[in-house]
Amino acid sequence: MRLNGEISSGEEEEKQTGTTTFSSQKVVVGYALTSKKKKSFLQPSFTGLARNRGINFVAIDLNKPLLEQGPFDIILHKLSGEEWCEIIEDYRQKHPEVTVLDPPDAIQHLHNRQSMLQDVVDLNLSDCHGKVGVPRQLVIPKEKDPSSIPYEITKAGMKLPLVAKPLVVDGTAKSHELFLAYDEFSLSELEPPLVLQEFVNHGGLLFKIYIVGETIKVVKRFSLPNISKHEVSKVAGVFRFPRVSCAAASADDADLDPNIAEHPPRPLLERLARELRHRLGLCLFNIDMIREYGTKDVFYVIDINYFPGYGKMPDYEHVFTDFLLSLVQSNCKKKLAT
Repeated sequence: MRLNGEISSGEEEEKQTGTTTFSSQKVVVGYALTSKKKKSFLQPSFTGLARNRGINFVAIDLNKPLLEQGPFDIILHKLSGEEWCEIIEDYRQKHPEVTVLDPPDAIQHLHNRQSMLQDVVDLNLSDCHGKVGVPRQLVIPKEKDPSSIPYEITKAGMKLPLVAKPLVVDGTAKSHELFLAYDEFSLSELEPPLVLQEFVNHGGLLFKIYIVGETIKVVKRFSLPNISKHEVSKVAGVFRFPRVSCAAASADDADLDPNIAEHPPRPLLERLARELRHRLGLCLFNIDMIREYGTKDVFYVIDINYFPGYGKMPDYEHVFTDFLLSLVQSNCKKKLAT
């Protein structure tokens, strides 16, 4: 079986030596992850804690039919490619008793930056201590001549500066490239398909909201600084900038203006997470959110990512272990009820 991405080996996680206290029920979690994701996610601190609580992680061998492996209680996966999607979907149909995190068709929804934010646009979060929307955006399809982009921007009435992102998110570094354009003509240098978003001043701070089932964790990250109208009028060109949510840009311990750094209201986050879990059909994702500068309760969702870098989330080991055990307990209750 040949799939996109570098694949981890098919060997079971090595057992640690020493005294281990297992829970009464053993849980087998099969995983299909790239080597990079395996290294960042299945850290010794996590696998050790999980093992002590009766969870065993087993690598899925991609050179053997999935239906001949297991049995599994849960399958955790993040691989790209049509072939893998067909394999995991076939497995779901034939093994409905196994929890697959997450369904491939639901994950696919987040591979398009236009469709991923549509669910936020459709939300009505009234009486939730704030307002959540998405920046005004324009999709430039693949067949569009890049030289026509300035005209399309003017026709749509978009305000500068603009953030340009690839339309398709496929896990490659290129799909996460971001550009900031101070004039519409410079965007002709970029290759469609693209999503163009109006840049919203947000005090140089981004809230990364991790979702693991019903658990919500918020991490602050430094982002792009505010851009003045004077700067827009004086600067021209399109500039590439790095992913603003990288681990090195943590702002949790920084001394920041409380008006900028205060977390979004908890009731707002709980309602947003609950609605998106339902609409997206996903358990594992994160939301990149900003607060409009100068406001207290106006927020924008600028990106949603499936199975993000949970290794950067505080206390992820305990959160994920509890989550996996809760899934098995929920399945047991369903079996007893039927």
